[in-house]
Amino acid sequence: MPALERRIATPEGKRRYVRTLFATIADRYDFITVVLSYGRDRRWKRRLVDLAAARPGMRALDLATGTGDIALALAARGADVVGMDITGRMIQLARAKAERQGRTAAFLVGDMVALPFVDGRFDVVTTGYGLRNVPDLGAAVDEIARVLKPGGRALSLDFDRPRSRAVRAAYLVYLTIVGSALGWVLHRDPDTYRYIPASIRRYPGAAAVTRLMQARGFARAAHRPVLGGLMAIHEAVRE
Repeated sequence: MPALERRIATPEGKRRYVRTLFATIADRYDFITVVLSYGRDRRWKRRLVDLAAARPGMRALDLATGTGDIALALAARGADVVGMDITGRMIQLARAKAERQGRTAAFLVGDMVALPFVDGRFDVVTTGYGLRNVPDLGAAVDEIARVLKPGGRALSLDFDRPRSRAVRAAYLVYLTIVGSALGWVLHRDPDTYRYIPASIRRYPGAAAVTRLMQARGFARAAHRPVLGGLMAIHEAVRE
């Protein structure tokens, strides 16, 4: 097993690695998401926000908010939004972006497996590239269900594991090669963005996440393929 995959093989190891990684890449995060997606990342996030159907008075929580793109898009549609991320620097960047855009949203540092909110507070919970990165996926899904109102919805955008072995292999090779080059150029460490394909290898995939949601408090759960199944958007309704 490669050294990087050994480091993220246990929940505690992954927790430590992810916290260090995202603190390192925070200032390059927006650039990297655009480069790796060939500029499509913004379109995928708009699709997720459209599905959220945000409106004035709706309470929304955006987890793994990063620099705040999804949270601010929800706020632009009138929702009362909280954006949360484990990385302090990401939250600083999100607050600065909100100020530049003239948007109102609350941003705070916190862990999505231990949310600092009362039960049933939110109408919708969103996350972009969040579930794949948590050290305990089941605990994160439980927490999302807990803070949603009955009938509230969870929406998640993330990478998927293509069913075809050939497509999956080519996908992971692409991410490894491009990620290694970007990691070296930007951080002098090729492992920096090799984490993405390594995390996909350990991720159960969109169909398995759908089943997990159905088993842990969501009356309905489904996923929509994006980019031919290389990505997916989950939508689930709390019981």
